[in-house]
Amino acid sequence: MLTPEQAQDRAADLVRRAVAAGADAADAVFAAHASTEVSVRLGTLEDVGRSESEDLGLRVFVGHRSASVSTSELSADTLAALVDRAVAMAREAPEDRFAGLAPAERLMHGAPPALDLADRGDVTAADLREAAQAAEDAARAVPGVTNSEGAGASASSSVWALATSHGFAGAYATTGYGLSASVIAGEGGAMQRDYGFHSARHRAHLDAPDAIGRLAGERAVARLGPARVASGTMPVVFDPRVGASLIGHLTSAISGQAIARRTSFLLDALGTRVFAPGVTIRDDPHRPHGLRSRPFDGEGLPVSPIALVEDGMLESWLLDSASARQLGLEPTGHAARGIAGAPGVSTSNLYMEPGKVPVATLLSDIASGVYVTELIGQGVNPVTGDYSRGAAGFLIENGAITRPVAEFTIAGNLTAMFAALTPANDLEFRHGVNVPTLRVEGMTVAGG
Repeated sequence: MLTPEQAQDRAADLVRRAVAAGADAADAVFAAHASTEVSVRLGTLEDVGRSESEDLGLRVFVGHRSASVSTSELSADTLAALVDRAVAMAREAPEDRFAGLAPAERLMHGAPPALDLADRGDVTAADLREAAQAAEDAARAVPGVTNSEGAGASASSSVWALATSHGFAGAYATTGYGLSASVIAGEGGAMQRDYGFHSARHRAHLDAPDAIGRLAGERAVARLGPARVASGTMPVVFDPRVGASLIGHLTSAISGQAIARRTSFLLDALGTRVFAPGVTIRDDPHRPHGLRSRPFDGEGLPVSPIALVEDGMLESWLLDSASARQLGLEPTGHAARGIAGAPGVSTSNLYMEPGKVPVATLLSDIASGVYVTELIGQGVNPVTGDYSRGAAGFLIENGAITRPVAEFTIAGNLTAMFAALTPANDLEFRHGVNVPTLRVEGMTVAGG
């Protein structure tokens, strides 16, 4: 694996080649990734996989015309041909007056923040097998578990670099570790499955294998014998592992592309109240060893913590340079760049601040409702905000979570759902997007 400095040099060299070949401006991305994955099932090793890759992506501008190319073949002859092809393509591309590199005066300079994103320990395939086996053993030991879909463990390392022709060059390294188990409870047509999973930048921060496995087994057993839900309008409570999807719909709606194209249900909502008072949603790219932490964005701009929603008020769009120019605004440091194509936008470590009440209090006055642990389907209209998803979970009866339920639908409109949302105080940072338990009033529930 190359060092960040070597990766940065690769990207910068490609930019120099592009400018020498006639490009007015250019940026390049270099990404290297290596991972090892091990899976076991029913106590037997199923698979060991190792993957390694190195990729370069180049974007060039000739006036207001641009083109993007990418390659995983890094020989000198290939790169020379790649640069020539990119410049030739750009000369034939249509003009786009909003396209271009990020504003030069906004580029990040100086030392990047220390985010502690890379672990230093070596992990062998034998270590991963041992962890996966321990997770599956713990899951299968839960009374009521009858079969296993397997357990897996992984370790990876990556280096990402960006260079531009107008003065930016930067790179950083990350590592990642994951552990999961998925098991089945019950027999025949009454079988139910569920899983446990955790990932972390540092191996020492990963949950213990037996805890992950036990959680998978307990979740599967808890779903046995699902009842049917009576249809009606009622409160819906979202478990944190599915509640994060609601915040995903928010970020899609406030992306610069959606606003510029006028395809968002929050089109005119900037500076207005979109959530209930007290709800705050923050994006923190500087969280130490965060799963989505980064020292700079996909265009070389500095990043910093920001409140997207403060006390219920929508405070910011998510803007890369192109969408910012189209809207007459400034980029927000949320550009995200893949190997191929122009930047899009993405959040980093996104989270909703915890509320003031425990989960038990959040549930206490619900005479009849549902607690959702699984969402199915993609029934969300990003233009209107109409929302309809298949779901599974548990009944809430007289303030308590009781029987499992399945095969029902929850529906509403995201504008009304956001306004009627109450967070509990149980926020934990376990994913790239984190929320506490969420209660949404007045949703339409339809039983199967």
